Amino acid sequence: MQRAVFLSLALCLSAAVAWTTQVKPEPPQSNQPQAPAGIATEPNSQTSAQREELDFLGNAIRFYRKGDFDRAIQSYEQVLRLRPNSPDAHAGLTRVYLKKKDVARAYETVTKGLQATDSPTVHVALGEVYFRQGHIVEAEQEWVKVINSGYLNARAYMGLARVNWALSNHKRGRTMIDKAHELDATDPDITKLWVGKLSGAERIKYWEQYLASDSNDDAETRTNLQHYLEYLRARAEDPRGACRLVSQITATETKLVPIRVDPKRLQGYSLPVAVNRKKSDLELDSGTSGIMLNSKLAEKASVTLLSETEIGGVGDKGSRSGHMGLASSLKIGELEFQNCPVEVLDERSVMGHDGLIGLDVFAAFLVDVDFPNERLRLTQLPTRPGENAPNITLQADRGEGGASEDEPAEKNAQPINVGNARPRHLGPQDSYVAPEMQSYTKFYRFGHSMLLSTLIGDAPVKLFLLDTGSTNNLISPSAAEEVTMVHGDARIIKGLNGSVNNVYRADKAIIQFAHMRQENQNLLAIDMSHLSDRIGTEVSGVLGFEVLRLLDMKIDYRDGLVGFSLDPKRRYY
Repeated sequence: MQRAVFLSLALCLSAAVAWTTQVKPEPPQSNQPQAPAGIATEPNSQTSAQREELDFLGNAIRFYRKGDFDRAIQSYEQVLRLRPNSPDAHAGLTRVYLKKKDVARAYETVTKGLQATDSPTVHVALGEVYFRQGHIVEAEQEWVKVINSGYLNARAYMGLARVNWALSNHKRGRTMIDKAHELDATDPDITKLWVGKLSGAERIKYWEQYLASDSNDDAETRTNLQHYLEYLRARAEDPRGACRLVSQITATETKLVPIRVDPKRLQGYSLPVAVNRKKSDLELDSGTSGIMLNSKLAEKASVTLLSETEIGGVGDKGSRSGHMGLASSLKIGELEFQNCPVEVLDERSVMGHDGLIGLDVFAAFLVDVDFPNERLRLTQLPTRPGENAPNITLQADRGEGGASEDEPAEKNAQPINVGNARPRHLGPQDSYVAPEMQSYTKFYRFGHSMLLSTLIGDAPVKLFLLDTGSTNNLISPSAAEEVTMVHGDARIIKGLNGSVNNVYRADKAIIQFAHMRQENQNLLAIDMSHLSDRIGTEVSGVLGFEVLRLLDMKIDYRDGLVGFSLDPKRRYY
């Protein structure tokens, strides 16, 4: 039964979005090597206890980096028995628990560490916990304070790189990760983010060496990295080159096709896409990335298969097997692209459809999804100051963006020049808010995922995923319990990876995002920990088709901006 939905204009949320704090110029650096805090650098001056502490710290780091977390914990605890106020042990132990995906234990550990020693090293670890908890503003503040105090910490710079990338400040993010790598090129967490600047051949070499050695990645991550390496190799060997626009136009408008549960109920919208001249309807899904086809359509369209992959999504059955493929032609409205990657699910149907298309595919355009009028409009993004022409490309090539979820593929996308004009800025650029977009809301971007600062009742700000592919609005049980009662629910939620087994119901919740307010009765609640772990920050809910279908939504992926408008004369049921 459809629930009545009520939207009204409200004040725009102001306390939710981080605008990167300025980092002060670096103080003069000493040429002396930096030892762990409180430990002498001259071997002859070290006591036996200090040498033992260094040995335990070295062992803990080695165990952590090869994924032996239990022995890493034991080694850090041995250090703390020798010196209870060791900042390196408290920070290291915190990171082990984060890697084990035990966020509560990580927060408990870093809190005890700060009680034992008010050290910059522990404050950097606190920032990492805050970031994973979804407190991005607080994380940024911790890292900025450390750097501005004159303490040059590689992981603080890495953290600021992640914040800047989430805010679509690609240039600042690159500067920060370069500084982190300069300070500590041995930290694999830093190097995995830094490697995105390398050429294709250099990146292949790096991932070959990385996967040939021990790491602390879980099995799912390691499998995905292996598939990514195979894809890079396949793309390097393919003579057809990068995905490119072949149409002479730079804007288009296309009718959206309704997907109905029954004659009276909408489930979503699909977009007509010609794949190698074969017509298809792909469900419009901002919660997924790129283009995904079922095996039937891929065979019919003679899509070239390049490498194996695993395809994740909502559901309790785990990832599905699939392939990365190459489509010779993709035609969307009046735009045509050639030699573009697609994912192929090794099944005859994708959620009952020909496939899915993520809105991030159009990241080089201003994307206008007008649900009330059932139209998709793609137009040129505002030209940045000093720029002669926009960069137009289809954002579908995994090989262009590196394996990091933090830095979107746009930074390395190959620009397609329009006419004879050439863009002046070919490198990564920071977010730009054009005069006509002053009313837009900033979102955090993690790969294809758009996370919007959201209020639920009187609870602190949470991060919600914008997902046109989710029929319902969703909330995590822990977030729901902050504002209302939560009960078990017999309903079944189905996703790409099967049904969700444990579904709950929140009695009542008022959700506010941007300048919108929605009252929800019996809001569905599901565990979102796997999604949060994958993205790297806490996702407390989903703004789904249930609310987005009422809006004209304009998305600027390049600058991390979204605008919502609601026709006050239109009646919604």
